[in-house]
Amino acid sequence: MRIEMVENPLSLKEELVKFVFRVYQSTNGVYPALEWVENKPSPDDFEGFKKVYEPFLEFRLGKEFDELYVLRDNDEKITGTVALVYNLEGKDVWWVPEEIKGEKTGLIEFFMVHPDYKGKGYGSKLLSFAIERLKNLGKEPYIITFPNLEAYEYYLKRGFVKVMDYREFVVLKYRGG
Repeated sequence: MRIEMVENPLSLKEELVKFVFRVYQSTNGVYPALEWVENKPSPDDFEGFKKVYEPFLEFRLGKEFDELYVLRDNDEKITGTVALVYNLEGKDVWWVPEEIKGEKTGLIEFFMVHPDYKGKGYGSKLLSFAIERLKNLGKEPYIITFPNLEAYEYYLKRGFVKVMDYREFVVLKYRGG
């Protein structure tokens, strides 16, 4: 397994849609939340998922993420992802509260592990990598997530603390651990 930076994130769009769909299937449609979709596609409907998720992913890959990393197995299959967002100026990041927007803020986004690889330490490896990368850039790591997701407890166990509720989200900041 190796973590690699993606130089041209849009070039991976098709592969990432399939990867995220597997995560969507494994969570029975809970993640990604697709909170903007009135009629969420069923976890068995790839075409329906692709129709609603692909334009959002394209926006994120092209305009939102400052850095994208993928974890690949020996067969070059994407087994995990994490993105960093730290240049917030001028970006449409409506889910980020004004109180934390600033030059020191670094967001960990798009953090996922393929369901076949969960529980093997790969998520911890990716998360640690993202935290260290942000620290090296002089940023304070934050995660904005939904409080009802399994990931929320995961982040708390890995050194993040809740700093506030914001809209339907919870804002977490890395304090170490």
